[in-house]
Amino acid sequence: MVDRHQLRPVWDVLVRVLHVGFIAGVVAAWVTRHGGSPWHEWIGYGILVALALRLLWGFTGPPAARFVRFVRSPAATLSYATQLAHGQARRYRGHNPLGGWMIVALLTLLAVITISGWMSTTDRYWGIAWVMNVHLYATWALLALLPLHIAGAVQASVKHRENLITAMLHGRKRPASGDDVEF
Repeated sequence: MVDRHQLRPVWDVLVRVLHVGFIAGVVAAWVTRHGGSPWHEWIGYGILVALALRLLWGFTGPPAARFVRFVRSPAATLSYATQLAHGQARRYRGHNPLGGWMIVALLTLLAVITISGWMSTTDRYWGIAWVMNVHLYATWALLALLPLHIAGAVQASVKHRENLITAMLHGRKRPASGDDVEF
């Protein structure tokens, strides 16, 4: 067991608040999806603002929040996936390569969903089938990826004996050591 005083900061407050905001927003949007609720539209706008902040922070924020820090090359990601399949995946203090690409996929889907949702409220695109289909299919793709995202966090938590769920809440993890990768 690691003493809480040995834990080191990884994810800053803005990354953690936006992560919780995305969770709350997606749940709220799903709950309000029927009946033409104005809440659904406003929740979508809130998610879009949070997404814009996260994208900006991904290029200008502290090192651990930057995409360049955790989005790895396809070759590095394939290598990591192979190591993972053989039970030999190294621990990353930040996001592992598959986790980094999962973040890209989730943020991309949120962008597609919120932009197509906004488009469907405009005079030009209201009632246009392809806009509604993009919104619908991107939503289902997001809902399909979320269990994989959670399963990846659980798998890494078990493998490396650290709770990534609570680490995302308080923002700290144990320092890198041995074969660990710093970020």
